[in-house]
This record gives sequence, structure tokens and C-alpha cells, in this order.
Amino acid sequence: MARLVAGSARSLRVVNRHPIAVALRALRQTVLGPDARPERPLLARWPGPARYAAPVGLLAALGLFLITLTVESDWGLAPPIALLFAAMTVAPLLALPRRPLLAWRLTVLALLICTFNAPDDQAWPWTPPLALGSIAVLAVVVARVDRPVLVWVVAISTVPVLTLVHPDNRVPVLLLLGALAIVGDLIRRNRLSRHALAAQAELSEREQERRAVLEERTRIAREMHDVVAHHMSLIAVQAETAPYRLTDVPAPAAAEFVAIAASARDALTDMRRLLGVLRSETSGPQTAPQPDLTDLGAMVDAARRAGLPVTLDVEPVDDDRVPAPVGLAAYRIVQEGLANAARHAAGAAVRVTVRTGRSGLGVRVENSPADVRPTADSGSGHGLTGMRERATSLGGTFTAGPLPDGGYAVAAELPYDAEGGDR
Repeated sequence: MARLVAGSARSLRVVNRHPIAVALRALRQTVLGPDARPERPLLARWPGPARYAAPVGLLAALGLFLITLTVESDWGLAPPIALLFAAMTVAPLLALPRRPLLAWRLTVLALLICTFNAPDDQAWPWTPPLALGSIAVLAVVVARVDRPVLVWVVAISTVPVLTLVHPDNRVPVLLLLGALAIVGDLIRRNRLSRHALAAQAELSEREQERRAVLEERTRIAREMHDVVAHHMSLIAVQAETAPYRLTDVPAPAAAEFVAIAASARDALTDMRRLLGVLRSETSGPQTAPQPDLTDLGAMVDAARRAGLPVTLDVEPVDDDRVPAPVGLAAYRIVQEGLANAARHAAGAAVRVTVRTGRSGLGVRVENSPADVRPTADSGSGHGLTGMRERATSLGGTFTAGPLPDGGYAVAAELPYDAEGGDR
């Protein structure tokens, strides 16, 4: 039974995709259905009040002009008939901004009703305002409906032309309708393509930002793992060797040292099990010592040798006061700040400032205005994301932005427990 239901559903989908079914649905939407919501309403870029006040005012003025023109014209129309013609000329224009299909239906109705016996020397059955207004409505509608509906709009619009227009003028009018249909379809397809490209670019940018955040978090987790594993290993070794290094250690104290060492080993095992998935199988373990604040001088010297004018202003730092994760984060922030200055502000003077407080470390990298403009290949912008992730992972803050003199600065506040820094 389930197989039969599935087969019936597939058959229905096939029928619904048949060209005849598509054409019938398009005809129903064209004649009776509601207007499809346009991708971008007319005047969407205008501010809120002007978006509605401006069209209403313009259309009201236009309607008053058309009514006056129709009533006071010399087309031989009685005043009630002239008012009817003017009203049916203005009505489609009023509905055009929000209901284009409704405006087209009113236009076709006006073309069929608002006709008069023209003189022999004039072969047009409509007043000039009605003819021009109908062309304007049709031009907007064909650019805002999909292709199946567009075909029916053009086909139905030819009915008044074939039945009311003089044979000598039918061919030019039909050619005009065909040209409007082709241009409107091209405009709509171009607009849809631009919207799709913009949406895809936004999705790609978000995915790139998310990937950058995940990569930087993975890197931070790896480095934190290395730092914590180093200290936990020291705790385990010190606890295991304490009974041998110290004399006359009571048995309860020796047992306590053994328990501490066992707890440290268990913590290392659990941490490596949880964070081991963050390491690439091809890269292998990272056994090199992690940099800290004492390595800033060597990094600045390397930047100077590369041609970057850097000034380093670092207060004397007590290694026991600043925890290793904070020192590593400060080093990486300075490293990325120098790289960004070299990439985006070539030739600018750079100043690196590191200040230690009672419970936090302040890091600032600023550069003067660039002497030359950056090249087109100036990076993907992941550096600021990485620096912000490093600061926030330690509970700190990070700011970046241009300076009043045209330079640029990044600053981070990295908190730490001053009393526990010697652990």
C-alpha cells in the first residue's frame, strides 16, 4: 500500500510538471489568482514615509491631470463618459506599485470598454492618456512576473489590439508588445540573477567567517592543551618525586603525594582523550615550546630585518606573575598585529606596547598612516577574528579600529589572577 501511495505521489508530481499543467496554473494566476509577492517592491530603497507618500502624491497629481485632460478634450465625449474614461485610465496606475497583475487586468478592461468611434483620419480607438498608461502598466508588469504568466499577459493583451485597432496599425502595436515582453523578461532574469549572486556571496562570507572562527578555536584549544599538559606533567613529576627529595616524609604525606600524582596523570589522560580529536593525524604532536612575552624581542627584531619600522615598549615582566596562556595569547596578538601592519600599511611606523597590571595584561599594536596603498591581495580578514577569539577565550576584551590621524590600532586586555600567577 505504501509503495502504491508513493507511486501515486510521483505520478502527481510528474503531472504537475507537465507543460499543460504549468500553462493552466499560469493562466489561472494571470486571470484570477492573487499577485505574487515581488522580489523587491517598487521604490523599496526610499525611506519609510516617502515610500508611500511619494507614489500617492505623484499618482494623485497624474490622475487629476488625466481627468482634466480627458474632460476638457475635444474628442467628442460626453462629460459622464469622459469621467469614466479618465477613472479607468487612472485606476490601473494606482494599483501598479503593489498589485501589478491587478493593474494589468484593469488596463485590459479599460481597453475593452473605453473605446470611441474615432474620426476617419484617426485609426486609434483609445484616448492618448489611456494608450500611454496601458503601455506603462504593461512595461512594469512584464518585468515583474515569471515567464509562464508573462506569456499569458502578452497573449491576452493582444485581444484588444486584434479586435479594436485598425489593421494598418496592428503590426506596429504587436511588435511593441513583443519588444516589451522580451525586455521585461531580460530585466527580471537579470534582477533574479543579481539577487541570487548576492545571497550566495552572503552565505559564502558567513561560512568563511564561521570556518575562520572554528579554525582559530581549534588552534587555541591545541595550544591551551599543550600549556596545561606541560604544567600538569610538572605537578605529577613533583608529586611523585617529593617523597624521594624530601627527608622524613610521614607515611600519610607520602600517600597524599601519590594521590596527587595519580590525579594529575588521570587529568592528563582525560584531557588528551577529549582534545586529541583536535589534532590532525598527519601533523603529529606539537612538541616545540610555546612562545611567550620573553620572545617578543626576537619577533620584533625579525620584523625590523624584514623592513618594518617597529618600536617595542614592554615593561619588565615577571614570568611567574603572567600565566603561560596569557603570555601566549599576547605573543600571538602582537604577531598578528605586526603581520596586519606589514600587509595593510606598508612603510608605516608601528609601535607595540605591553603593560602589566595587578590583574591583567594590556597589549596594543598601532601603526601610523600608510605611505603606500595596500595591494588587492591584502588577506582574508581572519586575523582580527583570531585575535578577538584569543582575548575572549581568556575572559578579556579586544578592540580594533582606525585612529584619528589615519592610522590603525588593535588593543587587548587579558585578565589573570595575580595571586595565582606563581602556581
